[in-house]
Amino acid sequence: MLHKDMGSTVQAWHTLEGMVYVPHMEEEYQRLVAFLDDLIDAVGEDETHPLASLMEVVGVLIERYEEEHVPELTKE
Repeated sequence: MLHKDMGSTVQAWHTLEGMVYVPHMEEEYQRLVAFLDDLIDAVGEDETHPLASLMEVVGVLIERYEEEHVPELTKE
């Protein structure tokens, strides 16, 4: 059984699915980074901003990609 708000969630997701996703390729990663930059510009440091949690989720997706695909810099 679907949660009573699932219908509105599905409708909202159709709007967001092109912007919020797990990146698997460099191009997707770069688009997600650009989206995060836009969110940072809009949210700033306002933790009560309506998009603050979205900014955090996008940051986690980027961090995950970097952990899996970006080699760490080593000190020489």
